[in-house]
Amino acid sequence: MTSGNSVPEKVAWVLVRDERVLVTRSHGRDRFYLPGGHREPGESDSETLVREIDEELRTAIDPASMVRFGTFEIAEGHPEHDPFRMICYTADHRGELTPSREIAEKAWFRHTDRARVSAVDQMVFDALREAGWLT
Repeated sequence: MTSGNSVPEKVAWVLVRDERVLVTRSHGRDRFYLPGGHREPGESDSETLVREIDEELRTAIDPASMVRFGTFEIAEGHPEHDPFRMICYTADHRGELTPSREIAEKAWFRHTDRARVSAVDQMVFDALREAGWLT
């Protein structure tokens, strides 16, 4: 869940199609999030991403295709949020994107939908727009 400095970390998947990014919403939550999750002890980023995406969306990530998109962090002292770090990767996958029981819904968001995602995800949305991937 954390690196050696105790800031909570998430490994997330950035999947963009037709200038929209895949997001998911868990049961009981209003906000959407990039799919992914926290490391289990001893896991690498690729092991975490493969496991989490299988658990959430029942699809197989190709670890050989993973490319780091960036690391996004809410720093200590932010007035509205606890510190948090998200390490984002693009990657190919095999299979349909089928939400598991823990996922209430999946959606494809444009940059204009960024208010519906978490603060750290908003940073990713901004970076995707800067890169020309989102409209």
